Amino acid sequence: MTVEHEFSVPLDHAKPGGKRITVFAREVSDPDGRHRPFLVFFQGGPGNEAPRPTPGSPSWLPRALRDFRVLMLDQRGTGRSTPVGDLPGLSPQEQADYLKHFRADSIVRDAEWIRNELGVERWSILGQSFGGFCSMTYLSIAPGGLREAIITGGLSPVGRHVDEVYAATYRMVLERNRLYYERYPGDRERVIALRRRLDAEEFRLPDGDRLSGRRFRQLGAMLGRSEGAETLHYILELDPDSPMFRYEFLADDPFSRNPLYAIVHEASYADGCATRWSAHRILPADYESPELFTGEHVYPWMFDEYHALRPLRDAANILAEHEWPRLYDENVLRANEVPVAASIYVRDLYVEREFAEETARLIRGCRPWITNELEHNGLRADGERVLGHLLDLVRGR
Repeated sequence: MTVEHEFSVPLDHAKPGGKRITVFAREVSDPDGRHRPFLVFFQGGPGNEAPRPTPGSPSWLPRALRDFRVLMLDQRGTGRSTPVGDLPGLSPQEQADYLKHFRADSIVRDAEWIRNELGVERWSILGQSFGGFCSMTYLSIAPGGLREAIITGGLSPVGRHVDEVYAATYRMVLERNRLYYERYPGDRERVIALRRRLDAEEFRLPDGDRLSGRRFRQLGAMLGRSEGAETLHYILELDPDSPMFRYEFLADDPFSRNPLYAIVHEASYADGCATRWSAHRILPADYESPELFTGEHVYPWMFDEYHALRPLRDAANILAEHEWPRLYDENVLRANEVPVAASIYVRDLYVEREFAEETARLIRGCRPWITNELEHNGLRADGERVLGHLLDLVRGR
């Protein structure tokens, strides 16, 4: 059974009488589960809506519904919530001022607003990837609203500079490149030849954008998924002049579909600092080698090369210089009383294992599950098992 909710919440929770936006949430339950406690799902991203339930998907939902009714939250700016597109009619500064309110702290305050509106005393939360960052922010600023917190691949660094974060992720991406070419050695020359062609000519995608060499190498972001290496290989075996190649490339573009992802990605790691285009500034010299792919990194040139991002280019530059406030409170996390369980993936391409273990030690009572059996998308790939194991952990079973 599903119930659809729309909530009118302040854009800026510090100004409850100011501009309002809509946040959408879909409540999902078994027919006999309408009175079970709530589990709120925070999606990964940033900038991605909650999954749309279909038979067999998401794979963790049947396990969740045995214990809960699930609230699928379309985080502000995504899905059926008030969307973030090109923000027409606003100056770059006005766009930036608007977009400052789309990090995890605002998302958590939306959730608290919704909890109070629904009359729920406390609820459980499940956060995947960036949704885990939201869960940690929840534990920092509003732990009294929580019964328990489950985090999958989303234990963010606390108090570390964003440059440290991207230096660590680049190390992992370079290792994934090495492993990829060990598995598919014939792809190396194919990638080098294609990079040379893309840098030398105007190669156009179906939406009219040029596919440059640096944009092409962003396909490496898929190497952190369980099926990512195979998917990348199957794209590379296509004839670049075929429609299939161009559409396959376009289908894996997360930035045009959800521009908010590019806008606040670096800011989601800014725990009290300005990012100043961190991933761009500290790009390793290794990337002079044409065969290397990058990972989940955002660069200033994207706001020229992706037509969907161009209207937000100046706002993105303003936000890159913004001194972001802290997301996490170490003192509150050290004194945490909310039961927490978290999966940490040994080979996680997006969330550095060392930093995740450091955070697990910081959060009082956090029970980590450290595994090399799964990739970052473990919750999607094997949801019944992952959620079941973490529920056992969080409840001391």
